[in-house]
Amino acid sequence: MKKGLGVVWQTIKVFILFTGSTILFYYGIMWISEEYEGYHKYDEPEGAAVKVFSSVADEESHWYDRLLFFYMNGE
Repeated sequence: MKKGLGVVWQTIKVFILFTGSTILFYYGIMWISEEYEGYHKYDEPEGAAVKVFSSVADEESHWYDRLLFFYMNGE
């Protein structure tokens, strides 16, 4: 009987530890989510930013030329 109560007590302690860890992890993730919710990653850059992407209106360069350039230079 005493051994059975010991097993039940150990099970309850593991359950409480697991539940507490899960709740702590959940609220940690929620806190991080709220921190970055108001972060505007698509704002206009400040300083001396340079636009590095040109439109496809450049008829001189075809898609396979750019792909070959990427494979040759790795950039």
